[in-house]
Amino acid sequence: MKKIRVVVVDDSALVRSLLTEIINRQSDMQCVGAAADPLVAREMIRETSPDVITLDVEMPRMDGLEFLSRLMRLRPMPVVMVSTLTEQGADITLRALEMGAVDYVAKPRIGITSGLNELAHDIVDKIRIAAGAHVKRLPAVAAVPAPAASGGSAAAEPPRAPLPRLATTEKIICIGASTGGTEAIREVLVPMPADAPAIVITQHMPPGFTTSFAARLNSLCRISVAEARHGERILPGHAYIAPGGKQFRIDRSGSNYVAVVEDTEPVNRHKPSVEVLFKSAARVLGPNAIGIMLTGMGADGALAMREMKDAGSYNYVQDEASCVVFGMPRMAIQSGAAHEVLPLKQITSALLGRLAANPALVRHRI
Repeated sequence: MKKIRVVVVDDSALVRSLLTEIINRQSDMQCVGAAADPLVAREMIRETSPDVITLDVEMPRMDGLEFLSRLMRLRPMPVVMVSTLTEQGADITLRALEMGAVDYVAKPRIGITSGLNELAHDIVDKIRIAAGAHVKRLPAVAAVPAPAASGGSAAAEPPRAPLPRLATTEKIICIGASTGGTEAIREVLVPMPADAPAIVITQHMPPGFTTSFAARLNSLCRISVAEARHGERILPGHAYIAPGGKQFRIDRSGSNYVAVVEDTEPVNRHKPSVEVLFKSAARVLGPNAIGIMLTGMGADGALAMREMKDAGSYNYVQDEASCVVFGMPRMAIQSGAAHEVLPLKQITSALLGRLAANPALVRHRI
């Protein structure tokens, strides 16, 4: 059996040793090199031709983002970022995912040895997923992206053609995603008009990271984007992201839809879980739901998306060619949940076109 060849890049000798040990314990992978900084890593990559790189964010001589930017322009390959569980670490990790990193490991700030060993299962799972991911070359003109300023993206993005106004009050768009999902969600949300239907989102992320993710999207979108808060009303023109480490679902309060955020058990090993959100959509929204399943590993949410369809939802699923990992979308298709399977860049336009062409879809009342 061909082993997954991994190069570890981290300025901490302890982290390099721990990751090397964790990787080499697996029968299907091998650490073929460990580098203390990107300049050493560059030569190591040339010599060993690894299948996956684990890359620290903060390193001497060249930071992880600059190295990732060069790597994805010149020799794109699967990268799993290693970042700390801090707000700054989350912001940098999101920038890395924008630049083409497949996934990330959030290492603890204290108790590194015990923390990484507790995360060993997740680390090797992410390496396996990355080894089979679709990695795209970063355009040659791209540079390390600067943090987005608040107040929208109008100055940074080319002008768009006017979008149809959607006088919607009841339709709710439900999105599920995992590996590769941060950029896929951005692709879906940025074109949404300010009066778009309410959007509820579960993206597999740890606590803290969803705060930065929501803030990043809010700076780019015409709709308002924030982490969901327990008990708040779900309103048009807003997107609500499941907080990391919590379960998020929809419920009804009188004639309104409201967010329910709970510290309950993982479902399908995930917290938040797409299954939880989509099951609530099937039960509470019925034909008022629109489902979207984006890139991700595993089957979380696939069966619940079929329940949504059976309850009257109209569902879009991302196609294999545009997915970073075609796991969750594949399982949703196999479960019979999909009405349309589309490239990522076509999902929002198809959804908005359907709503604009069918006024009854946005006027339905509970």
